[in-house]
Amino acid sequence: MSSLRRRLLVGLHWRRLLQYFLQGLVVIAPIGITAYAVYFLFNSVDTILPDLTNKLFPNLMGVDENGLPRRIPGLGFVVVIVIVMLIGRISSSFFVGKLVDVVDTILEKTPGIKFIYSSVKDFFEAFAGNKKKFDKPVLVNVDADDVWRIGFITQEDASHFDLMEHVTVYVPHSYAISGITYFVPKTRVKSLHINSAEAMKFVVSGGVTHLE
Repeated sequence: MSSLRRRLLVGLHWRRLLQYFLQGLVVIAPIGITAYAVYFLFNSVDTILPDLTNKLFPNLMGVDENGLPRRIPGLGFVVVIVIVMLIGRISSSFFVGKLVDVVDTILEKTPGIKFIYSSVKDFFEAFAGNKKKFDKPVLVNVDADDVWRIGFITQEDASHFDLMEHVTVYVPHSYAISGITYFVPKTRVKSLHINSAEAMKFVVSGGVTHLE
C-alpha cells in the first residue's frame, strides 16, 4: 500500500470519527443541558421551604448530620408551586385584585424601588399573565425592501413619541435573550397567523425549528 493511500485512509478514518463525535454531541448536548437546567431549577425551588422553615421555626424540621436543614426531597418544590398557584387564584378575585393594585401603585411610585419593581413586573407580564405582550407575532420590514424579520407588536400606538402611524415592535435575537425595539410604520408590518410561542422558538433557534 502506497504512503499516499495510507494517509488518505487514515484521514478518512479520523474524519469519520469526528463526524460520529459531532453527531453524538448533537444528541447528548440538548438532553444534558435540559436535564441540568431542570435539575437546577428543581433543586433551587426545593430548598426555599426548608431554609425558610429553619429560619422561622429552627426546631421544627431539625438538621441533618451535616448541620443543614432537614428536608424531604420534592416536598419544598411541590409546596412552593402550590403556594404560587393559590396566590394566582386568589389574586383573580375582585377585592384581592384591588389590594394588589394598591400595593402595585405604591411600589411603582417609591423612589429607588420603582425601577427594579416595574422592570421585573414588565418582564414577567411580557410572557405570562393577563397582560402578556408577546402575543402578536408579525413580520416586520426594517432593513432592505424584501428582507423581513419576525417580531412582536408590544404597543399599537406610538403617538406619545410623535409617531402617529407607527407601532412598537420588539425583534428578538437568535440564540440570545436580547433583542431590539423598533418604531415601524404600520404599512411595513404583516400579521403572522401562527402561535406566538412557535414564532419565538423559531427566532431564538435561528430558524431551524419546524413550525407546527
